[in-house]
Amino acid sequence: MEEEKDRLLSTLIDTVNEISSISGYRSSVKKQHYNLARRLKLLVPMFEEVREAKETLSEETMRALVRFKEAVESAKGVLRFGSEGSKIYLVLKRERIMNKLQEVAASLEQALDGLSCENLNISDEVKEQVELVLGQFKRARGKVDPPDAELHADLLSVYNSVNDEAMDLALLKRVSDKLQLLEIEDLTQESLALHEMVAVTGGDPDRSIEKMGMLLKKIKDFVQMENPSLDSSVGEKSLSSSSPRSPNFGRQNSLNIPDDFRCPISLELMKDPVIVSTGQTYERGCIQKWLNAGHSTCPKTQQTLTSHTLTPNYVLRSLIAQWCEANGIDPPKRATAETKSASSPVDGSKIEKLLAKLVSDNAEDQCSAAAEVRLLAKRNADNRMAIARAGAIPLLVGLLSTADSRTQEHAVTALLNLSIYDDNKAIIVSTGAVPGIVHVLKKGSMEARENAAATLFSLSVVDENKVTIGASGAIPYLVKLLNEGTHRGKKDAATALFNLCIFQGNKGKAVRAGVVPILVRLLTEAGRGMLDEALAILAILAGHPEGKAAIATADAVTPLVDIIMNGSPRNKENAAAILVHLSAGEQRHLVAAPELGLMPPLVEMAQSGTERGKRKAAVLIERLIRYGELQQQDQAQPAEVQSQSQELTLDERPTSLATAAES
Repeated sequence: MEEEKDRLLSTLIDTVNEISSISGYRSSVKKQHYNLARRLKLLVPMFEEVREAKETLSEETMRALVRFKEAVESAKGVLRFGSEGSKIYLVLKRERIMNKLQEVAASLEQALDGLSCENLNISDEVKEQVELVLGQFKRARGKVDPPDAELHADLLSVYNSVNDEAMDLALLKRVSDKLQLLEIEDLTQESLALHEMVAVTGGDPDRSIEKMGMLLKKIKDFVQMENPSLDSSVGEKSLSSSSPRSPNFGRQNSLNIPDDFRCPISLELMKDPVIVSTGQTYERGCIQKWLNAGHSTCPKTQQTLTSHTLTPNYVLRSLIAQWCEANGIDPPKRATAETKSASSPVDGSKIEKLLAKLVSDNAEDQCSAAAEVRLLAKRNADNRMAIARAGAIPLLVGLLSTADSRTQEHAVTALLNLSIYDDNKAIIVSTGAVPGIVHVLKKGSMEARENAAATLFSLSVVDENKVTIGASGAIPYLVKLLNEGTHRGKKDAATALFNLCIFQGNKGKAVRAGVVPILVRLLTEAGRGMLDEALAILAILAGHPEGKAAIATADAVTPLVDIIMNGSPRNKENAAAILVHLSAGEQRHLVAAPELGLMPPLVEMAQSGTERGKRKAAVLIERLIRYGELQQQDQAQPAEVQSQSQELTLDERPTSLATAAES
């Protein structure tokens, strides 16, 4: 029962922390989504205190926690869509999105209401916070901010338009500006988001997603007409071999390109069309990017791809060339052989030869093979899958303990590149790679140590791996790299430590490894190149008893006050959060704060900071006022005692004289 409780609460904490890391909510849903994520974050202290308490929970409380976990999982999906979903869809289908958000909020409120704080071993402060969150859920019930009516009307106008030539350019400009679809990167991401929506809607039965894709095409044509210098695809030159501002380029944008000649992903004229296993045709670079991201379905049909082979569509390429010639524009140039080879899957026989070299008795063969596997794994997802399936991972793990520093560096970096593909993470850990990676982190060259830290970070994305890595003894060596590494090494160590310390059991290990004094030093280091990372880790550790004690003894208050006065909004809120933890129950840590001038920036932060920053600033202001009042009371007491003593002496003196006279 105790183990089940720990697992359930750890899952809840990790899921809420994952939700907190979601950012960049689309403007049409930003406020409601942000508020929901903020409320969930406020509940983490309750889950942490319940997990750390030794009491066994009743079956009723366990059932309530399970219901809350299910509601949080639903919330995560809704919030992630609000951050990564199609901007066009979120505006046109906003009512549906808001209804779903309200359903999720109602489930969370009901589940939270079923958790009786009286039956939980939590502090009074946390109880008050839970009641505050529950009250916020109840007050927000049914409340939805009004949509941007103009944007919705403009999008509907474009959506329902059948005559492209009569399209109002001012309307298209308003739409592209409000949706922030101004660069090719933005437009391509929006196209990918729409294709992923096909799966969400079960295949687009009413063809609404297809119509949104045509709407996006109109916006894209307008953006390129307005900005002819924009590249026609991400990271590539314009389709025309001539200058981006040449007459050909402008003419191409003004022509009505046949839909069959456009890539369904980028909506651009294809220059190297290839066919996937479902029979659909895409621009090679676009579909390769889709596959590299780990997708295994056809973007247009959402059918599972039976293979990742890309077959050149020579017939369509010839038709596109004829169309370009007939319309007086240069035909699109294909990628060079060198460019294609960089993204094409590696041949299986080549992998087998490399594996044979990895187990060779010849040290040079091992080194060169590890280096080549490293490069191949860096290129694309196909290679990462093929190399792992061929059995390379155990061989690379074996090379982590080699005496040759170059081979060791190539091996750990190859594992880093292979770990980018999520399915490989479990294989790497189950092969027993973690002790070898820690060995490299401890004794390897500086670059090998940096890449070992980056590998641990990549693996720690999986929750159970946080426990495995923490138990492996990696944390002290990550702390050492944070202290003495290059700037890149410190960054790699910090990101790994941050991720590992999300797991409660690793926080004490990091503190005992001496991370806190190093982090506090980084707050004042010249250039402050590690300021963001140091504050983020300290903010996590401050909620742990050992972390709080270590920060309190590290003279952190002065630099934290300086950051609240002069830092970025994100750093201000982290600095304030650390001070809130430090001063909880121990207001002696605020002694120096008034003299350092903390109150004015706190007032400003409470009025115009981030939402989290406002809350932390309000708590600190209240504590500073309370501390000031206590100081005044302490100063007044000696004066009052002295006054009473003087009055008592004066009262007694006549009595004593009278007594003396009588005697």
